[in-house]
Amino acid sequence: MPSFMKDAIKKTFVELLEEMPMSQITVKMIVEKCGINRNSFYYYYQDLPALVEEMVKDAADDIISRYDTVDSIETALRAAIAFCEQNRRAILHIYNSVSRDVFETYLWKVCDYVITTYAKTLFHDIRIAPSDEEIIRRFYRCECFGLTIEWLNQKMETNVEEHISRFCQLYRGMAEEMIKRAVEG
Repeated sequence: MPSFMKDAIKKTFVELLEEMPMSQITVKMIVEKCGINRNSFYYYYQDLPALVEEMVKDAADDIISRYDTVDSIETALRAAIAFCEQNRRAILHIYNSVSRDVFETYLWKVCDYVITTYAKTLFHDIRIAPSDEEIIRRFYRCECFGLTIEWLNQKMETNVEEHISRFCQLYRGMAEEMIKRAVEG
């Protein structure tokens, strides 16, 4: 079957997610809106959670592919937020559904990638113990993930751009100080 059918299923699902919570969406609704039969849906997806997982994975991979370098914690945070800002209502409906764990797994993957990429810039010419490097990466990965989850819990209503800018102003120099302490032993 042509891949345009798979794309149509995804597009229709997102359109439905923009209108209603995931718990109200059925395979029947998707296939009727697409004008395809149920077998076509099940050819590509075992069930709705499988569709959600593929869509969230694709979105995460798309964000990751756009950030081959990350030169600041602000860029890293903005990448994680960008993952969520695509189709805001749909993301909130997935986040508030039984598929939340799938969403969080891929959000963690995005946060891990952007922080690991940022760490390459941060630790470029500096030699510190790998365990210290991992502690610093873990700290920033958790900050990135936590700030994004908090924003989602606030239903994406706060001005995240302003919040990220202020957060980065307050954190400015912290990574360098952590590295300095790691170098000093």
